[in-house]
Amino acid sequence: MAKTMTQPSFPNNDIGYLCTDWQVERGLGAKTALKLIDKDENLSKFTFAQLTDLSNQAANLLASLGLRRGDRIMLLLSKTIEMYAIFLGALKLGLVSCILFNSIGEDSIIERVKDTDTKAIISTSRMNFRLVKVLQKLDASFRVLLVDESQSDGQFIGIRDQFEQASKVFVTPATDPEQYSHFHFTSGSTGKPKAVQHCHAAIIDHLRSFEAVMQPNPDDLFWCTADPGWVTGTTYGITAPWASGLTQVQLDANYDPALWMRIIERHKVDIFYTAPTVFRMMAQQPDAFYQQFDLSSLKRVYTVGEPLDPNLVLWGRRIFHCEIYDTWFQTETGSIMVANRPGLEVKPGSMGKPLPYLEAAILESQDHPLPDNTQGLLCIRKPWNSMFREYVGNPIVYQNKFLGDFYSSGDIAYRDVDGYFWYIGRSDDVINTAGHLVSPFEIESAVMEVPHVLDCAVAGLPDDLLYEKVVAFVVHDQQAPSLRKLDMEIKLYVSKKVASLASPKEIVFTDKIPKTKSGKVMRRVLKKQYLGQDVGDLSTMEE
Repeated sequence: MAKTMTQPSFPNNDIGYLCTDWQVERGLGAKTALKLIDKDENLSKFTFAQLTDLSNQAANLLASLGLRRGDRIMLLLSKTIEMYAIFLGALKLGLVSCILFNSIGEDSIIERVKDTDTKAIISTSRMNFRLVKVLQKLDASFRVLLVDESQSDGQFIGIRDQFEQASKVFVTPATDPEQYSHFHFTSGSTGKPKAVQHCHAAIIDHLRSFEAVMQPNPDDLFWCTADPGWVTGTTYGITAPWASGLTQVQLDANYDPALWMRIIERHKVDIFYTAPTVFRMMAQQPDAFYQQFDLSSLKRVYTVGEPLDPNLVLWGRRIFHCEIYDTWFQTETGSIMVANRPGLEVKPGSMGKPLPYLEAAILESQDHPLPDNTQGLLCIRKPWNSMFREYVGNPIVYQNKFLGDFYSSGDIAYRDVDGYFWYIGRSDDVINTAGHLVSPFEIESAVMEVPHVLDCAVAGLPDDLLYEKVVAFVVHDQQAPSLRKLDMEIKLYVSKKVASLASPKEIVFTDKIPKTKSGKVMRRVLKKQYLGQDVGDLSTMEE
């Protein structure tokens, strides 16, 4: 396990404590911590004092249910006050939490629970249709805790009344910075998603990356649109702003350009953090659409998840009348590593420069750094505080992520003579769709379960809106219904089993999947064929 670069100098190293109690102790108890807005634009406000009370109640509730320090739990909740309170309360109690994205399928939940020995999922009754199936395939000791129910039925435990009645007094135990805090799941091209484990020391880099890149003033209103099930939504939608004592707005609703602009206008958002995909959707609206909104409160706009097209930088400047900054990090890095930011000239299309306390390099191998303007693996010198501590249950895979003293991101990039980094693409087959990484393997496994499907391969292909779209190449039997019907069945099944964002945007029916002699899918050939390009060397392809 790597040691932290810097030891915290806080009264308590616990992330939950630092986001709540510490802010009260600093005199910010009466300050609004959260402006929570639902799809009907109803607004609920919570101060740091209220957030402290609610998270303390959550900690006491979880303790009363027999959960103990080191136990893993998962949260399947939308952006509600319960989700924020329970996540922070679990941290205070010493639990190790994971927030799941809401569209996740039941089979994916089961695999994640088993792989991490998770003790309970906290959710709502509207998710029961999925969770009933989950419980059927898990040990009887596993529980589902429902925040909107008071009655219990078997493994479904209603906790609403207990939550409301729990004590608001909780003393967070002293926390070792290396104690595990939260985990996320990432996707690989050749296997199922891996659990990426972080520790409480990560808050150091959450804070200093937030301050270095976002450069907020104490009275700024911050809005990160990311789902908390992804690392961005946790680091910059929960921990960094609150540990900084900042007020943030959160919207529990899907993308709607008019709604989003009204929120910026009405609530005077200062700093806006979203994904390039959102920008591409926004850019579909005519400029006149934005002229009806007063967006003058915006000081800076940031993006993350995929490369930001140079034309979108220019579009954003024209629409928002402020600078647009792209940022880069990964689930494994835990916080922003490379970024465009105030104080640096923005080169449209570049990733920016590494943060001052980090060292990034372009490597070919452990002992072979590459010169400027040469493409290679983007690597970060270890250690840093928010660096992941393990892939749960995968020590060998974890070891293979490092080249000597450097973490290898798996991304191909180059550094120019001015020290700016430029993203080229992934070194593996993981698909980056709308800023989210999805596993071809997981999608293929789901497609293969659909009747009449004989073989399948999935690849990410260029897309103007999504950056990469999920395309499934499918071989079917002679008894298949109409291809139109089979197309719809595949998309619906993947959406339910894996996630809606993983559902193929396009299905290409083919007679054969190109594979190597060892049986490995030749995604390179699939992509080249789809794009009408030269497929190159086929010497390793099966006959």
